[in-house]
Amino acid sequence: MWPQGAIFVALPHLGPVLVWLLAPHRISGCYASYLVWKDLGGGFGRPLALPLGLYAVQLAISWTVLILLFAAHTPGLALLHLLLLYGLVVSTALIWHPINKLAALLLLPYLAWLTVTASIAYHLWRDSLCSEHQPQPMGQKSD
Repeated sequence: MWPQGAIFVALPHLGPVLVWLLAPHRISGCYASYLVWKDLGGGFGRPLALPLGLYAVQLAISWTVLILLFAAHTPGLALLHLLLLYGLVVSTALIWHPINKLAALLLLPYLAWLTVTASIAYHLWRDSLCSEHQPQPMGQKSD
């Protein structure tokens, strides 16, 4: 199981790593957090605390959602965290907009992805609560 598992973990990262290796000069200006960091002067000074602090909280909550969905199997809690994350991303975009408009716009695809993920988490949560939403084996009907 170990070699096959490692392949499935590494495979999704192969594309981004190859792009980074083949075009490093083009990528540096494409990351939203980097754009905000650069426009606020770099470093780790006080002006960066709120804009990048919100971003750091987003990352932590995003990782928590993964744990809640895939390790703890608690889609209801994951959904609550996703709704919180959605609000944080919107807040971050609003705070980033005066600093760097492109950085704020780069969060829009993430919001779309969060919408899809929240929909999946909702359906998983709903299906876990209501037996009528549980899939039935072929040929059987629910009461």
